[in-house]
Amino acid sequence: MNAEAKNTEGTPEAWRDITPDAARRLMTAAVHAFAERGYHATTTRDIAGRAGMSPAALYIHYKTKEELLYQISKVGHRFALDILEEARDGGGTPAERLADAVRSFVRWHAEHHTTARVVQYELGALAEDHAAEITAMRRASDGAVRAIVEDGVKAGDFDVADARGTTVAVLSLCIDVARWFNPHGRSTPDEVGELYAGLALRMVGAAG
Repeated sequence: MNAEAKNTEGTPEAWRDITPDAARRLMTAAVHAFAERGYHATTTRDIAGRAGMSPAALYIHYKTKEELLYQISKVGHRFALDILEEARDGGGTPAERLADAVRSFVRWHAEHHTTARVVQYELGALAEDHAAEITAMRRASDGAVRAIVEDGVKAGDFDVADARGTTVAVLSLCIDVARWFNPHGRSTPDEVGELYAGLALRMVGAAG
């Protein structure tokens, strides 16, 4: 994906509560730097420069580069978990809830593809305690989708032999959107979300 495509993404709505403005600007700058160069190749000077600040100013808000990655990961995973839990707890049939979960999850990964790439693919750079916290959130996301799949199996609406494995397959399909999505391409986030919702229903053998 080219630089022009990367820079079309705005600030995720989940970050709008981050204050002060300088901390939010640094987080936005870090996302684009990590996505473009990778976490390990990015320096704090790179991040501060993108934010129009001095390197010293960065340390006022974040103690280390890893803390920036952790905050990005935490906010991104929290937002994703909220999407999936809302779908799990919503009304409707298991098929309707699964479609809603996938549609919303995919749309977020497309609309915020740059952020999502960092959130999903830079986990190995997190400190051990931070990694443990993010892993717990990822397990909760898995659990939310698996609960919908299991509800569908119990109701006789889904034909699934392995709910756990099917859940991993559905989530992997959704997450991969962040890797390839191009905002200048033929499909909008909404269109991709609808496509993937249909694919997910076929994966679980949804009745009807």
